[in-house]
Amino acid sequence: MGSTMAAELAQGVFTDDLNSQIAMHLTSNHYPPVPVIMVQACIEAIEACNEEDYQRRIELPEGCSWRGESSAPASAIVEGHHLHEWIDEQDY
Repeated sequence: MGSTMAAELAQGVFTDDLNSQIAMHLTSNHYPPVPVIMVQACIEAIEACNEEDYQRRIELPEGCSWRGESSAPASAIVEGHHLHEWIDEQDY
């Protein structure tokens, strides 16, 4: 269900609102669900990767960290949260 639902979300089947798409993806396609506080960081990571800036550091929400850091590379956020369906170029 996860990858099929992610593809449908990214295509706007359920909603055209990116915030809602990512929130549904994080809470429905992950176990345990990823808290919605990660939505903005995920959107920023998607935008960075679509601009081919895969190493752009994205600030994480308070209380979240990546390898002990308060920011993470955009590509790590996309990989870790399975956001590939929202990336224009699949070969990053």
